[in-house]
Amino acid sequence: MRHARRRVVKRMARLTAVGGLLCGALMLTQAAMATEPTTSPPATRSSVLAASGTGNGLVSELGSSRTAGTWIADDGSPVVAVTDEKAAAEVKQAGARPKMVEYSAEDLRSATEALRSAPRVSGTSWAIDPASNEVVVRADSTVSADDWSSLTDIAEEIGGSVRMERTEGAYTMRLNGAQPIFGTGGRCSIGFNVTDGENEFMLTAGHCGPAGSVWFSDNQGRQEIGRTTETNFPGADYSLVQYLQDAPSNSTNVVSVGDGRGVRITSVGDAAVGQRVFRSGSTSGFRNGEVTGLDATVNYPEGTVSGLIETTVCAEPGDSGGPLFSEGVALGVTSGGNGDCEQGGTTFFQPLSDALDDLGVELAGLPQSPVQPTGAADGSSDDSQGAAAPGSAEPGAVESVESIQAASDLIDRLADPRNVGPGLLVIAGSLVALAATRFIRTEQDRQAYRRQYSQSWG
Repeated sequence: MRHARRRVVKRMARLTAVGGLLCGALMLTQAAMATEPTTSPPATRSSVLAASGTGNGLVSELGSSRTAGTWIADDGSPVVAVTDEKAAAEVKQAGARPKMVEYSAEDLRSATEALRSAPRVSGTSWAIDPASNEVVVRADSTVSADDWSSLTDIAEEIGGSVRMERTEGAYTMRLNGAQPIFGTGGRCSIGFNVTDGENEFMLTAGHCGPAGSVWFSDNQGRQEIGRTTETNFPGADYSLVQYLQDAPSNSTNVVSVGDGRGVRITSVGDAAVGQRVFRSGSTSGFRNGEVTGLDATVNYPEGTVSGLIETTVCAEPGDSGGPLFSEGVALGVTSGGNGDCEQGGTTFFQPLSDALDDLGVELAGLPQSPVQPTGAADGSSDDSQGAAAPGSAEPGAVESVESIQAASDLIDRLADPRNVGPGLLVIAGSLVALAATRFIRTEQDRQAYRRQYSQSWG
């Protein structure tokens, strides 16, 4: 019985030592890999955003008095609203489609400024719709008859460039990647992972919490993952949450879309009116819709936010901060809206490029010199014009993200470059343990032989 116990102990010691060797080798290998720059597939060009770039280039070249915005037609071609025949000819020569309109971009911008200077009415929004050549003003169900009447009077004073609409539901911030994060103010969704070159952050909605807010990966508050360092709300709607050093998967450029899948983000771009876009959130999951307006203003009960992307994508409480993207191009993070994913509604997004510029960060995991998805700034024709209709756009390259969640804590710790030293110590200790067990076994065999020899020969 005693010999059996000794054999079990020796075997366990050898297995432990071998396991230590493997663990130390893994720590060294992963740490070496972690010191290499993050790479991802080359950025793909988006035909929709390339067409949008052509339209934007023409608008910039011709000026705001001769144009009134651009959008993507159903066949994928860029359309530019123009106010004179000469501008129409220049647009057509550049390979885009002109449309004669009554109001210029200056007229539409003047209308939005008049609306912004009027007394603030919670539950209202407005956005420029270049396709209809109007500023569309919407009021939700919380706006009283008196306030609606006052807004109508203001619109009549501005003129025919403003269209008034009532909408169902109420405008709310979608508080309460698109993985969920939990804080004292409620639940939000991770938008995109970003970096300043030294530290890792997540970008989410600004209304999710003020600077200093603590975020957890579970609603019991057991695993802290980061703290808000910067926020902008109201006015804009974005915030920066710095990851703890041991937080898992904080440098990936894959956004979750549910069912263990994710979309790899390859570049950053600006949304285009008429573009099909996709959103992911921790409440309502993966959804899609169309961009209907840009430079939108929303008067939430908590404050006014301007410069937003207006879409037909649905969203619900808890989706705030989640990513907006199309064809692997990151576009924005969820701000708020009305309706739900059963009846539909309008959702607004904070443009990502504005937030990145203001915060001085960039998306994590992207190539060093990503291919720009927009067209030529001078309005020249692009070989991708009309290549694909906006409705046929896809979210981007979909891949499994199960490995990101499975045993992420262990792998991240092993992959830390600081574990090179500990890895060497583990290997050295394991080698000593193996040598010691071998020595003990040899000594025991020698003693056993001597006992047997003495019994045999007296």
